[in-house]
Amino acid sequence: MKKGLSYYLNLLYNIQLHPSPDGGYAVSIPELPGCISQGMTIEEALSNIEDAKKCWIESALEDGVEIPEPTKDTDYSGKLVVRMPKSLHSALARRAKEENVSLNQFINYQLARGIGFKK
Repeated sequence: MKKGLSYYLNLLYNIQLHPSPDGGYAVSIPELPGCISQGMTIEEALSNIEDAKKCWIESALEDGVEIPEPTKDTDYSGKLVVRMPKSLHSALARRAKEENVSLNQFINYQLARGIGFKK
């Protein structure tokens, strides 16, 4: 069965909101490439991104473009294999030991800190 406009509009897409250097706010939906908007207030920016989302989805449906669905935390296992130079692995292990935490905890902390992640 083909999914229509109302189906996609009811999905909970991730929204990224950032203060704009020129004032106001920039807002986007990362799963929908190019779906961006702005507003002078947070409320205006969020309202505008909903309009942009509707237009993006309508255009995609008309053009037969595949519409990505939102990603969810449940789409990820939390397990990741990362290849790195031996020297980096060694340096991370030394720092974790200095901090008296496991290597896994130390790497998690550094990654979260690096991207400004707050839960």
